[in-house]
Amino acid sequence: MKKNLILTALVLCIAVTAGAQNTFNKGDKVLNLGLGLGNAIYTGGYYSTVVPPVSASFELGIIDHLFDDKSSIGVGGYIGYMCYRYDYSIYDYKISSLILSTKGAFHYQLVNKLDTYAGLLIGLNFESDNDPDYDWSSTTLKASEFVGARYYFTDNFAGMAEIGYGIAYLNLGISLKF
Repeated sequence: MKKNLILTALVLCIAVTAGAQNTFNKGDKVLNLGLGLGNAIYTGGYYSTVVPPVSASFELGIIDHLFDDKSSIGVGGYIGYMCYRYDYSIYDYKISSLILSTKGAFHYQLVNKLDTYAGLLIGLNFESDNDPDYDWSSTTLKASEFVGARYYFTDNFAGMAEIGYGIAYLNLGISLKF
């Protein structure tokens, strides 16, 4: 009985200390691939999806232990794309939006295997349509806050969720750590 108790305590100590490692560190490289849900641009009964909001981002850990051993900072790039069709009466054309930006995030590990973060996205939003009567395009500055989390199923593979406004209000997807 005493042997089992000592063995159980030893296994718990190893599990707690092994799981206490930060999930995002200086030098880590993470690729996020996401599918967006909810957009504020193309809504209403006359719009239909051609290409749903999709995004990819890359992040590099640049600072470890900012405040304590659970905090870090990462920077990287973001690309998001979506295309919708507008079909009403005599109007029938496609509208697309492409976002190219930089992003920075503050990471703080609250729970083992869960990388939680918040940050800023700053870049350009390129929009255009193929309306034969009124062909237009625009480039605007894009700035947004976001919060997110990555849960690591293995050391290099995670499920990802971000809330904020990149290409969509909510992005769900996967993350690959290199």
